[in-house]
Amino acid sequence: MDTATAAKLGPKASGTSALLLLLHMRTFVALILVFGFFALAAPNFLSTANMLIISKHVALNALLAIGMTFVIIAGGIDLSVGSIVGLCAMVAGYLVLYGIDLGIGWSIQFNTLEICLMVLVVGVFIGLINGILITKLNVAPFIATLGTLYVARGAALLFSDGRTFPNLGGNPEYGSDTFKLIGSGTLFGFPLSVWIMAVVALLAAYLAARTPLGRHIYAVGGNERGAALSGVNVDRTKLFVYMFSGLCAALVGLIISSQLQASHPATGETFELNAIAAAVLGGTSMSGGRGRIGGTIIGAFVIGILADGMIMMGISSFWQTVIKGLVIIAAVVVDQIQQKLQARVILQQQAN
Repeated sequence: MDTATAAKLGPKASGTSALLLLLHMRTFVALILVFGFFALAAPNFLSTANMLIISKHVALNALLAIGMTFVIIAGGIDLSVGSIVGLCAMVAGYLVLYGIDLGIGWSIQFNTLEICLMVLVVGVFIGLINGILITKLNVAPFIATLGTLYVARGAALLFSDGRTFPNLGGNPEYGSDTFKLIGSGTLFGFPLSVWIMAVVALLAAYLAARTPLGRHIYAVGGNERGAALSGVNVDRTKLFVYMFSGLCAALVGLIISSQLQASHPATGETFELNAIAAAVLGGTSMSGGRGRIGGTIIGAFVIGILADGMIMMGISSFWQTVIKGLVIIAAVVVDQIQQKLQARVILQQQAN
């Protein structure tokens, strides 16, 4: 709404416009408020060591949330990402420790790059399965990804009969000793995981804003039938977003197993909730067709700072879960209020 129109419609319209601007910037405002609160209330919150820890946690959540953002924009949901993280962590641990046993007294060993590529393929493949279930077999996204959640988690448990793969330091003889650098290495003083997140975020933002595929993702989520009639390959677009989500989850599995130098089949439990929370808090509409990667990154910072700050203040893990749930509900409610206000402003503009 421009100044002339606002003047015509009077103080009420100007107030509505100001409220819309505030709602549009709600994630950034929430980030400032959360950061300011814990900076004052939590001891050592602003220490360099704590900032580095928070950045690592935010990077993991942001990676998952980037993939989740594309899925939600396209009108879907991916509940399986946490289990994909766990399965990919177990695959990485197994490959580092044992390679691939040929069953004849010989095994194939891999270097770090080969291990990473194989783990990423696993994540993309599970995303492809999700996409096929949804596009070719017409299974609802919630049900399809809920099913793969259980399948992937069960497969992670089967990998080691529920045990942990420890001591993933790698073997210099095979070139896998650099595996630990993925999670513990730094570049210019920042953890490599943060740089990985930044690269993925930039690529995702470019794809969403500057490519035909990005426009197709928004079109499918906004009006699937209209997009199909316009010549958009809906099935291919949906396949891409679920495969991309699987790729992001696989990256998180690699980073966590490298950071801990151990793989546990329970890795990634409830991670999907944090990813959804970050995406929704960042302005991604659960009804599809709307969302921004930049908003999702800020949302991931809000969730990460909130989680770490509550831990530093000694807040019970039970209350932490309650608060995260309330944050998701509040984000959806505020999004609905913003949409209604935008519709009202449009009607007022058309009337004048």
